[in-house]
Amino acid sequence: MKLKPVIGLEIHVELKTRAKMFCSCFNNPDEKKPNVNVCPVCMGHPGVLPVANKEAIKRVIKTGLALGCNISEYSKFDRKSYFYPDLPKGYQISQFYSPFCESGFLKVKSRKIKIREIHLEEDTGKLIHPKGKEYSLVDFNRAGVPLMELVTEPDIVSAKEARSFAEELQLLLRYLGISSADMEKGQMRIEANISVGDGKKLGTKVEIKNLNSFRSVERGISYEIERQKEVVESGNKVIQETRGWLENKEITVSQRTKEEAHDYRYFPEPDLPIFHLGNKEYLRKIRLEIPELPADKRERLKEEYGLLDSEAEIFVQNKDLGEYFEKVMSELEDWVKSVESKREISPKQKRQLIKLCVNYLVTDLQFLLKGKPFAEDRFLITPENFAEFITLIYEGTISSKIGKIVLPEMFKSGKDPSHIIKEKGLSQITDSVEIESIAKKVISNNKGPVKDYLSGKEAALQFLIGQLMKETKGRVNPQKAGEIIKKIVSH
Repeated sequence: MKLKPVIGLEIHVELKTRAKMFCSCFNNPDEKKPNVNVCPVCMGHPGVLPVANKEAIKRVIKTGLALGCNISEYSKFDRKSYFYPDLPKGYQISQFYSPFCESGFLKVKSRKIKIREIHLEEDTGKLIHPKGKEYSLVDFNRAGVPLMELVTEPDIVSAKEARSFAEELQLLLRYLGISSADMEKGQMRIEANISVGDGKKLGTKVEIKNLNSFRSVERGISYEIERQKEVVESGNKVIQETRGWLENKEITVSQRTKEEAHDYRYFPEPDLPIFHLGNKEYLRKIRLEIPELPADKRERLKEEYGLLDSEAEIFVQNKDLGEYFEKVMSELEDWVKSVESKREISPKQKRQLIKLCVNYLVTDLQFLLKGKPFAEDRFLITPENFAEFITLIYEGTISSKIGKIVLPEMFKSGKDPSHIIKEKGLSQITDSVEIESIAKKVISNNKGPVKDYLSGKEAALQFLIGQLMKETKGRVNPQKAGEIIKKIVSH
């Protein structure tokens, strides 16, 4: 019997709002001092009443609309009762019966992964376990922070696909401005439900917690799939339970038997009203705020600029760099229009111009950034100056060798390339007589390679061109250098 994995994800995302979910305490994920962003409401003191954060609800609905969900006409909050030291009320205000969003999907590669629901709840506090101590501490700064939970259908078929789903969702959330979704800071936390079966009947579901990185998602699910297969193939039964992922050992370990919904004693939250979301104008306004999403941007970049999948992906993953690229392309398009009034530029030449721009952005520029993320507000080279730099290379006004001197100087100073070229005396040698004089010197000093070229070895010509470029410090157009060398040696 061939066992197949069935995987569903539950993804918790802390929303980027000014205040917490049911009180006015500051929502600051970077706060280092414990228990300062707290009040009687988020600490669950007797007699206090929650007030729902309107912006948090709007952000959940925006996410739902972006993922093609149905927005519930009526929605409400429920109490989820359980005891844990970081849960100050003894219950969590969540949603069970009427979530805000249902029945959506997220496309991953070529597959649509269905989304069962997206609901909103409050986050818990954070337990801190001092090393070598026999006690734990609780920081309630996070208690009450708006926490969106997205639940997929069991549509995912591999650990790799689960990772891809999580990565694509994080990217979408960042495009929407819903959350920074930084997994290292706990702003995006993933749990996986996994079973193995014969493809006709689902196996027993096991939940994995503590998947706090994309690497952990893939490795944790892979391990659990293999573990369950071994259990079934040995004739035993998989136990329905919650397991934790131990990153250092790369194994899952049993934590507790899995709770069912009735264990939480869900009932409607009596202190909050039912929310009516059927106002079409309200939803229309939220839709208008949704920007171009990653999947749409990928396709547009490939269609509009002829980018390869890998090139488009770089500009989609790095949103700021992608926006900068398009600003540079706008400047280059203006340059093409001005040139076309004097001479024709073929579609092939335009593609070469785009390719040149892409190559410098994804190779040379990334080298200069030294692994730091691109941020235009801290980047000294304006799109206009970068476009000018590209046209100078494209037109042969400066060689690529000179370009490797000019671009780092632009990066450091923000000066325009023409100014740097003039200032450093890097302008091209265009006088044919001067180039011929230098070429004759190179030919005289390299009689062996000249003889090789004349005997039909084309590589020898490239060597001679390289020597001329070295002699001129890259200030001659290589194509012109080759033409002059060939002209001299053939006479």
